[in-house]
Amino acid sequence: MIDPGLRRPDGDCAMPVFDTDQFVLRLIAETLFYDEEYEALGNLSLIDIEEQCERFVASFAPEDGLFVLEEATDWEEYEPGEADDIGYALAVDSREVGTYESADEVAEVLLGLGREHGLSPSITLLFEEEGD
Repeated sequence: MIDPGLRRPDGDCAMPVFDTDQFVLRLIAETLFYDEEYEALGNLSLIDIEEQCERFVASFAPEDGLFVLEEATDWEEYEPGEADDIGYALAVDSREVGTYESADEVAEVLLGLGREHGLSPSITLLFEEEGD
């Protein structure tokens, strides 16, 4: 963030300091969206690379107007190297960890979980199928 009193030797204002945490939080928050016109939903999974599976999944629930965070409790069978291989097993069952009113709130929780457990992010765009 810029300190208004911070000046370079020539008297001009100093360049802002790049805040990596704020950058990452903004990216996470913007990943979690719902586009009503296209019926598109963005969600973010935190992946355990060693175990090759989803650990946490966060998305916006348009019917409730809340952001939901779930922890995976069961996974699909996963065989690396198959034609539709995404690199990890998808969760088929989960337990709710919490609901949040804003993307910023859930982004902070996701960043903390990622750091705490050494997880990697994976973004998925989902589109509502016609006839639903």
